Amino acid sequence: MRRLLVYTQYFYPEVASLGQLMSELFINLQHEFDITVICAVPNYTGQIDEHYKKKLLHFESFNNINIIRVKVPEVNKEKKLSRIFNILSFFFNSIIATFKSGPQDVIFVTSQPPILAGILGIFGKKIKRAKLVYNIQDFNPEQTEAINYVKSGIVFSIARYLDKLSCRKSDLVILVGHDMQKTLENRFKTRKVPANAVVNNWVNEKDIYPLPKTHFEIEKFKEENGLDSKFIIMYSGNIGLYYDLENIIKIADKFKNNDDVHFVFIGEGAVKKQLVDYCKDHRLDNVSFLPYQPKDKLIYSLNAADVHLVTNQKGIKGISVPSKIYGVMAVGKPVIGVLEEGSEARLLIEDSGCGICVEPQDYDGIVNAINELYAKREQLPVIGMRGREYLEKHCSMESSINKYKQLLLNI
Repeated sequence: MRRLLVYTQYFYPEVASLGQLMSELFINLQHEFDITVICAVPNYTGQIDEHYKKKLLHFESFNNINIIRVKVPEVNKEKKLSRIFNILSFFFNSIIATFKSGPQDVIFVTSQPPILAGILGIFGKKIKRAKLVYNIQDFNPEQTEAINYVKSGIVFSIARYLDKLSCRKSDLVILVGHDMQKTLENRFKTRKVPANAVVNNWVNEKDIYPLPKTHFEIEKFKEENGLDSKFIIMYSGNIGLYYDLENIIKIADKFKNNDDVHFVFIGEGAVKKQLVDYCKDHRLDNVSFLPYQPKDKLIYSLNAADVHLVTNQKGIKGISVPSKIYGVMAVGKPVIGVLEEGSEARLLIEDSGCGICVEPQDYDGIVNAINELYAKREQLPVIGMRGREYLEKHCSMESSINKYKQLLLNI
């Protein structure tokens, strides 16, 4: 059996979408590979359990997968230095963990944390004399450049050089969107583009599926959160830097006199406080903020919405694919996609016919889309189910995992 070493910042039991994806992937590959995962101790929400603070490395097992969890500090995602310190801790402690991981045949590394993850992959490849697979979930520094998160040209140049090096040293680059292939090609221009393949992300459509509005757990969710009889516009996921939510929240002002329409934001992230403060300052009673839902309750919160928002900041096309689109399609709910033309998630919505798309920063377009779907609310189940049917046919978890399996076996 081939030995596979995985570097991923997030892994079971993390609520981060990357953690859930990687957990599902490697649980399903455990019969083909002897798998060791190096990941951070659970910390995505910013809090770390006390028993994880005592030792540098924690050796665990989950579904026949060997896990080496490395110590990182608690992170405040609103502060750059806190995020940087968290990332650097993961990087250096993962290097130490590499020496404890035994012989390996293939190294698999995700693009989290940005830039340094790829360097970890190169290090693992050299130390273990193994093949390297680089799974790019988000292109950096292009992603941070799109939102002006870092303004230093020198920092961008160094980061771009390092991530290009990670691509060049990889035996295979796996991307999560077809639009991302163009970004990879643009990085290398006339030079040889690294071997690459596209495998879309997923949601487990057997666990996440449509439920009737009258389902007991959905009615309970609405009642507990004051959402009875509301037309719910929901955003569920990372309330972070790359989604323009700090501007989209202002749309709620347009609907504050409509007692039916209510906006619900579920999740945590760097801009959540900014959104909460805006709603307090403007006395918006038509917006609710809820924490991440437990995985076994996610099906109920997603089904509680009438319409879901799937957004990306302008300039993110070809750099990142919002994986929340798969969960929304799985529950058969209509989508308002605030996404650039030609981007992977927008093509999914347009090809399936499960919603309305507008360009990022077209706030009037978002308002019009909400009004249009509100006027068609009797037809929403039909519109949403188009997404579910498309997902089952083209983007199932089984098909994506089988693609990963064949790629890793053939490397």
